[in-house]
Amino acid sequence: MARPKRPRKPTELTSGVTVVGYVRVSTEEQGISGAGLEAQRAAIQSECKRRGWELLDIFEDVASGKSLIRPGLAQAQAAIADGQAVALVVAKLDRLSRSVHDFSGLLLRAEREGWGLRILDPDVDTVSPTGTLLAHITSAVAEWERRIIGQRTKAALDVKRAQGVRLGRPPMVTDELRRRIRLAHRRGQSWSEIARRLEAGDVPTPTGRGRWFPSSVRQIAMASRS
Repeated sequence: MARPKRPRKPTELTSGVTVVGYVRVSTEEQGISGAGLEAQRAAIQSECKRRGWELLDIFEDVASGKSLIRPGLAQAQAAIADGQAVALVVAKLDRLSRSVHDFSGLLLRAEREGWGLRILDPDVDTVSPTGTLLAHITSAVAEWERRIIGQRTKAALDVKRAQGVRLGRPPMVTDELRRRIRLAHRRGQSWSEIARRLEAGDVPTPTGRGRWFPSSVRQIAMASRS
């Protein structure tokens, strides 16, 4: 039985070719609200219309950019492997991957399986050797920038800690609230009961968000004794 021929990688994404799109957000909240997804979809649809490409479908993921193990991306690649499209279109490079290693693996797979990758920002088209080179360079520079920013941020925070600066949002615990909690506990109320009473009285938590828990009540009481 003859083995199926591998598709030939397109040498140019001309008008009339069929492509698939891919969009991603990194948190579940963004996925539920749609923040970011619609903007990516609009960019892909606009480019396809401008270029005259037929957009088969746009697949999406709500997942970390550190890994390429994503159902939506797998579906997009499966559609290409089935011969339904010749290229994958994404709005931004970091929507596809934030890892040079993973991105290089994706480029190698595209080369091996005979399909192209079109990134709108930055303007990269891997159907040509030059485009593939630029994609590798852009990915490497982006990862380098992220690491440098991370190192500088960590160094700045370490200096602040060494100076005795308390980092993070200060808790909004008033002296009155401390006294109230301590007095209630002295009168025999448990931490759980105090938490329930604070919750029932709509007393804001130290962060102004969430609900009261026995552990947070006890922590305030213990801190007030020091």
